[in-house]
Amino acid sequence: MDERAVVTAGTGGIGLETAMGLAAIGHAVTVVGRNAERGARAVERIDAVTTGPGARFIAADLASLDAVRALATRLAGEGPLNVLVNNVGAMFADRQQTEDGIEASFAVNHLSPYLLTELLLEPLQAAGRGRIVSVTSGSIRVAKRSFDAVEPPGGYYGFHWYGRAKLANLAYTLDLAERLRGTGVSVFAADPGGAATDMTNGTMLSSRIVSPGLRLLWPLLRRTFEYATSGSAAVAARSSILAAADVSLDGRTGLVIGPRARPVRPFAPAADPRTAKAVLRLSRQLAPTAITIT
Repeated sequence: MDERAVVTAGTGGIGLETAMGLAAIGHAVTVVGRNAERGARAVERIDAVTTGPGARFIAADLASLDAVRALATRLAGEGPLNVLVNNVGAMFADRQQTEDGIEASFAVNHLSPYLLTELLLEPLQAAGRGRIVSVTSGSIRVAKRSFDAVEPPGGYYGFHWYGRAKLANLAYTLDLAERLRGTGVSVFAADPGGAATDMTNGTMLSSRIVSPGLRLLWPLLRRTFEYATSGSAAVAARSSILAAADVSLDGRTGLVIGPRARPVRPFAPAADPRTAKAVLRLSRQLAPTAITIT
């Protein structure tokens, strides 16, 4: 039976390169995204390099929790799933709110992959040796570490709020690895480093995305950021591809694969059980995996 792999936000950038890398080693790849035209182009590129079955595209707006649940139901109904790559990510210059009434950065960067993963645990375990990969970011180092509420105190600064959501997801990922230890499902985080993608284009390079204390340093920070994100998406995808499929990781779990495609030490706050406990409590409140009808 062909090994099934799902890559969210897989129609461009690092996600597409990850999907192509998995298809090249024989996986039956499904890419998830919002735009059907981008999806069709992605499938063409993946099919040009695949050594296995043809790729397919599923349209889903992962900012919507109902859409995430519908996607999970569809994927779970298709049987065992070998690889889930939670590649979805978005940074917003201005505060936005989803249709669920949740701040968009936290919803897209954490709640969406959290909920999709939880709903797909059964087919991943049924695969016998499933892998879950969540894409993280160096922005976690400038994030507020309070998870008592969906929005941290203070003003909205896109880069910091993006980092906070990614920190929440990394804490969840590391905790999940321990929860699933011994089940046959391995859980990894992948840090791609910097790459030139849609998210890192010029619209994201306004000083408004950082806190006032960093704005005086913005000219230097911007040059540093532009240099750090000037690499190719293909190179940045190596960490995700290794985490998703490399045999050197068979039997291992709970690792962070760094930009050089090798394990690195996790960011300490993400490995703190207190952080994971707070993140899980908030996640279960905002995105319950089961709906109780009263």
